[in-house]
Amino acid sequence: MTKIFLIAGEASGDVLGARLMAALRAQRENLAFSGIGGARMEESGLVSQFPMQEIAVMGLAEILPRIFALKRRINQTIAAIKATRPDIVVTIDSPGFCLRVLKGIAGEHIKRVHYVAPQVWAWRQERVKKYPGLWDELLCLLPFEPAFFAPHGLNPVFTGHPVLESGADQGNAARFRAQHNIAPDAVPVILMPGSRVTETSRLLPIFRQTMALLSTTTPRLQPVLAAASGIADTVAEQTKDWLIKPIVVHDVATRYDAFAAAHAALTKSGTSTLELAMAGVPMAVTYRVNPISAMLARRLIKVKHVAMINLLAGGELVPELLQQDCTPTKLSETLHRLITTPQAAAAQRAGFAAALATLHAPIGTPSAAAAARVLANI
Repeated sequence: MTKIFLIAGEASGDVLGARLMAALRAQRENLAFSGIGGARMEESGLVSQFPMQEIAVMGLAEILPRIFALKRRINQTIAAIKATRPDIVVTIDSPGFCLRVLKGIAGEHIKRVHYVAPQVWAWRQERVKKYPGLWDELLCLLPFEPAFFAPHGLNPVFTGHPVLESGADQGNAARFRAQHNIAPDAVPVILMPGSRVTETSRLLPIFRQTMALLSTTTPRLQPVLAAASGIADTVAEQTKDWLIKPIVVHDVATRYDAFAAAHAALTKSGTSTLELAMAGVPMAVTYRVNPISAMLARRLIKVKHVAMINLLAGGELVPELLQQDCTPTKLSETLHRLITTPQAAAAQRAGFAAALATLHAPIGTPSAAAAARVLANI
């Protein structure tokens, strides 16, 4: 029995972990999984050491109040790895948590693969000097990452981006409209405020005001709020007083049906921009963090864009409205332009295909390529 210890620390990592587990099973029998994950990985057979949401935090101001609780969970995870002695540890994204765990087991002679390269190429590039010795191989999702990590002896391998396997482009608009009794002339707009409570609590009040403003220029507006499964109930509670009650969806299939029906989307930066691009949904990207975190980030960021789809496109394919630009007025005006100006939406869609084409795995699917590298390291 091959023992694989997996660690995911947020919703996107949970999805990657579940796909990786399926790909690993397809390539080798008699696998035993343990570790930390969310609902998707648990559905695939993982019994999580503790709820994944406890480590799904980001930003200095957000982490500080929970630092002692996070340290306890790091120590608990290290102890579990030492006790179970897996054949390999696969850490998935969440560098703030995962890299500390990897450091804690560095002397245990256990094979280690880190899946999803830390985005130090975007900011705080000096951190790359701290990584040698943390893993045996680094699995990169983005085609430009190996060139950055290879000179530092970090064994990067591009395996493609699993978003291409997501089915985000296979949604059924008619099914979504029928399921939620949405009129043919209604205008669904997707809202994606993030997978962490710290993100949603900051963005949802802004989204509420944005929808109120947009409703004055967009008749039959229907907000659709795509929430991570672990916080869907919290999001529903926080939006029950909205002027136009949003439809809250949390399962993947329904979210992709909503994409197919959508006229536009407002999303945080990250993988969500790639999913929306696959579905051809015109979008604006926004984000707001604690002012202290924002001040530090501005001093350290080394890239021109924060949206993943813009990084792949090499320019601002979709508008980015961040921090001081993350206002209801600017957001509603941008969404209105995407909804009412066909050429604006068409220009985005034209750029999506070229950007997404760079994400294909060298051989097979991205998850299969990643699984092959994990097994090759055992």
